[in-house]
Amino acid sequence: MKKKYLPLLIIGTILLIDQTLKFWIKTNMLLGQEFVIFNWFSIYFLENEGMAFGMSFGGHTGKLILSLLRIVVVTGIIWWIYDMIRKNESRWTIAAISLVAAGALGNIIDGCFYGLIFNESGIYGHIGAETAQFLPESGGYAAFLHGHVVDMFYFPLFSGTFPSWLPWVGGNDFLFFRPVFNIADSAITCGVILFFILQIFEKKKEETTTA
Repeated sequence: MKKKYLPLLIIGTILLIDQTLKFWIKTNMLLGQEFVIFNWFSIYFLENEGMAFGMSFGGHTGKLILSLLRIVVVTGIIWWIYDMIRKNESRWTIAAISLVAAGALGNIIDGCFYGLIFNESGIYGHIGAETAQFLPESGGYAAFLHGHVVDMFYFPLFSGTFPSWLPWVGGNDFLFFRPVFNIADSAITCGVILFFILQIFEKKKEETTTA
């Protein structure tokens, strides 16, 4: 496969999986509803204002700033991919940055359009709560750039209590891993990790060559 097609394949595949799963979650589950797969893994429907792993930022104005910032950043990443192809960089490096671009685009789609194409999701446990509708007659739940990102993967791997001798947190309960995330978040994380691993190997290779 030619290098110029690799980013298209990676980004297209990630977006297809990410958006298909989000559409299913949004139209089939209520906010806070959980399907336990294993005792350490659940499908748990949450929404956030756009930051990775369920974090939020600055309310209405912060959401707008974050959405615009994401668009600027992903535009720069796409240009970086184009430049790497032009400079004949390695396929692995191109793949790593393409994963980051795919993840960023996946969450940008939520933030830009989900508020327009879905109505509000009902809350699990509330009487009369209903799942969101796609393209409802009454309109969406938010303006352009103000949609919420859909998260669903929850890995409560283990829990316990901090030792009493630890300052500030001693005696408090903890849960690992608490954040809820999605395919797009996973793509960004994997892309960043792969990129730094490649940089370490490249640096060692250069040191060996110059030694």
